[in-house]
Amino acid sequence: MNHALPVRRATWRDISDIVGLVAGPFADSATGAWLVPDDRRRRRVLTAVVRVWTEQALLSGEAYLLEDGSAAAVWLHRYGPVAEPTGYGERFAVACADHLDRFLQLDDALAAHRPADPHNHLAFFAVTAQPHRIRRATALLTASNARMGQARLPTYTEATTPADRDLYARHGYVAHEPFTLPDGTTTHPMWRRPGLREPGRRLARPAICPYAAMSA
Repeated sequence: MNHALPVRRATWRDISDIVGLVAGPFADSATGAWLVPDDRRRRRVLTAVVRVWTEQALLSGEAYLLEDGSAAAVWLHRYGPVAEPTGYGERFAVACADHLDRFLQLDDALAAHRPADPHNHLAFFAVTAQPHRIRRATALLTASNARMGQARLPTYTEATTPADRDLYARHGYVAHEPFTLPDGTTTHPMWRRPGLREPGRRLARPAICPYAAMSA
């Protein structure tokens, strides 16, 4: 019997839900504190930046949500240089407020360790801290890995905690030499080969519910 939690492809009208899932943990992280030292402004600034990033991802990739909105996976298709939408630079600078230099330092550090070959990049993966968190994370990662696997390209992500590193490892990601972010956070680049089966699962169609895309 299939007990997989339902997963659907996100649309533009889901952006606020995705931003809410991602920005909270980001604001509570060491990296978030380094990017925006003022804790009174941190969540507001990071929410604005994550929204800009998420909108770009939906134009240059795809995103998935658990049907109940408790987890999100945001992917970028890095088949070549990722095109910036019209006005992206200006909107990004406005969102960063007085902290643009730090965001650019973070972007440079991540880009320096990102694979140059075509791949799908799991840019954001967020799960609410509620009961059955591991089950929710597993359901969403399994489904979105299967969707990305249809392109027969490797997938890539970065793990900034041992728990994330171990979660990705259980899904076939291999940790490469770690590097340090500007705030001092140790980060593990994780790489997954195309065509890899999920542990303990038969090859099957992804458990993703069809959902018509709509512009906001």
